[in-house]
Amino acid sequence: MKIESVGVVGAGAMGNGIAQIAAVAGFRTVLIDVTDTALTKGLATLSVSLSRLVEKGKLSASVREAALARIETSMDYRQLANVDIVIEAASENTDLKVRILRQIESEVRPDTIIATNTSSISITTLGETLKRPERFIGMHFFNPVALMPLVEVIRGLQTSPETAETVRELTQYLGKAPIAVKDSPGFVVNRILIPMINEAFFVLAEDVATAAEIDAGMRLGANQPLGPLALADLIGLDVCLSVMDVFLNDFGDSKYRACPLLREMVAAGKLGRKTGHGVYDYGQP
Repeated sequence: MKIESVGVVGAGAMGNGIAQIAAVAGFRTVLIDVTDTALTKGLATLSVSLSRLVEKGKLSASVREAALARIETSMDYRQLANVDIVIEAASENTDLKVRILRQIESEVRPDTIIATNTSSISITTLGETLKRPERFIGMHFFNPVALMPLVEVIRGLQTSPETAETVRELTQYLGKAPIAVKDSPGFVVNRILIPMINEAFFVLAEDVATAAEIDAGMRLGANQPLGPLALADLIGLDVCLSVMDVFLNDFGDSKYRACPLLREMVAAGKLGRKTGHGVYDYGQP
């Protein structure tokens, strides 16, 4: 199947990033969200990101303008009727994703591929809620989407080989590096990464070291470009907690118990960069 148009549902950090790279790659792109405010904010974020790439010489001004011209925004799912693939990029909540995926399926063509950007939820489980699970697949992008090269391509038990191959080719066309991953909680990267972040919260809660010292230790001692606590703020503490809860539920292993400090910070609304305060204070969100 040839992909010529892309739909993205969810205009948050991941959604607007996916829409950005799709538009830059030359695809007609439809960005959907439930409120005009979310769409306006997502488009503004996307526009700033493109401008920064122009300033750094990684993109020409003409490419930026052409990409912006390819993006349509709407609150109406019916605008997805003629796209070739729709990528759902909503919050990491199973019930929410199922509701959105079913709504997408009710509006798109029978041959349209539906993908989810989930970072931990079973593709097989989500696919089972759809009428055409063979056209459903996982595409796990990483934040920030415009800069991170990896995409985990996850086949559910029902996903057809043709769907997987089309998505692999699309991923490469978007300028990303796909890796094929078995459908397992957290897949590859988050299965390793999020428990490490959770352990950093335990170290912080036990006052072994300050947040800055923990992050410096992992940057300088483990050659990580960003310390685990700063990375948690970038990902979103609520997302980290949600993934840990999925692991605990799906694996049934107490080693995936979320740190109480992480749970407490999420309850307090300190979610990281997107709220302006997490482990660190960022001022404005």
